[in-house]
Amino acid sequence: MAFSTKKKKQLFTEINITPLTDIFLVLLIIMMVVAPSFQSMDNAVDVPEVNNGVNIEEAKVTVSITKDGTTYINGERIQQSQLTDKLIAAKTDPEKAEVIVKADKAIKSSTIMNVMNAAQNAEYKKLVVAGEPLNKKEQRKLEQNSKNQENGEE
Repeated sequence: MAFSTKKKKQLFTEINITPLTDIFLVLLIIMMVVAPSFQSMDNAVDVPEVNNGVNIEEAKVTVSITKDGTTYINGERIQQSQLTDKLIAAKTDPEKAEVIVKADKAIKSSTIMNVMNAAQNAEYKKLVVAGEPLNKKEQRKLEQNSKNQENGEE
């Protein structure tokens, strides 16, 4: 009787995940070390102005509000109490009645809501809050035009 000492070789079909785990742990440590530097860089990012979307047509009524709360309709300075009346007077085409609001970023939302209410009372069909806020250059231009109008009227 002969005994065979040869064993049948079995294939090793399991995946060894130890090297894969090591790689992921090294990557995790690298990301943990590098991540805080990304946060400090974000503070220095200056967000660009909006360059896409629909262009503002000049035929539409534009309400501009400066950071001190001065309101202009199409470049003409008005009082807040006259807003509805001036919007009614500025409406040229009742079918395409649209108001565009450009305000400084320091303006409170209640001021924008007042413009929205006045536009609704003046029966405007559409109100657009411009994605690009009223910048300092535009504010200075409006104030200069207002001073010129006051000097011309006196």
